[in-house]
Amino acid sequence: MTTDSGSTSGEVLLEVDGAVAMVTLNAPERRNALTPEMARELIAVFDEVDARPSIGALVVRAVGKSFCAGGDIATLTAAGRDPAEPSAYEGMSAIYDSFYRLGQVRVPTVAAVRGSAVGAGMNMLLATDLRIVASDARLLCGFLKRGMHPGGGHFVILSRLIGREAAAAMALFGEEVSGARAAELGLAWEAVDSDAVEPRALELAARVAADPELARVAVGNFRREVAGGAVSWEVATQFERSAQMWSMRRSAG
Repeated sequence: MTTDSGSTSGEVLLEVDGAVAMVTLNAPERRNALTPEMARELIAVFDEVDARPSIGALVVRAVGKSFCAGGDIATLTAAGRDPAEPSAYEGMSAIYDSFYRLGQVRVPTVAAVRGSAVGAGMNMLLATDLRIVASDARLLCGFLKRGMHPGGGHFVILSRLIGREAAAAMALFGEEVSGARAAELGLAWEAVDSDAVEPRALELAARVAADPELARVAVGNFRREVAGGAVSWEVATQFERSAQMWSMRRSAG
């Protein structure tokens, strides 16, 4: 196994074991909530994975009790004062870009989810090709609860997996689901005991990564062939942006 720091802050770690890359969210003191800096570090790590043809799969995991608590509260609060201010706009864009970039990684991706995933954390796991979750994981869209319109193409990537009714229940009506329920809904492939999440994700990743070149070609075609939705994810991200900026300014007022 080779280990790269992955980031100057140490909040994003990259390890490579054979043909499997493991990216770890390592900011447990704030439940791995995404800051613009952390998001940019994630993007750099995903670029590194793409640049190494010997890598055939990627597992995204997290340290601590939460997979990802969403966008960092301080970042959201600052952006809410003036969402169109250049630094605020760029910071929020970096967070959007991090999970959109994950969705474009050129190898099959698996999210290994323990604890809670909220808001942008949901977008992070939704961006992967497959999800293995702890049976007691807590999955919550949570945008409206924070007084924010969903962002990052959330409606599109959620409804692609679980359909209109379940997406409405979670994204509009605030329903929280357990890992076990997520597997029933098709939001995850499998729900297992917490200590089995990462081993199972790594097992699956190693299987597809056995032939990295084939894995890269296959996953590219897989995504092109199965992607659905009335609009593209990229278009949805832009479509939602003005509504989210409005909601953030309103909440900060």
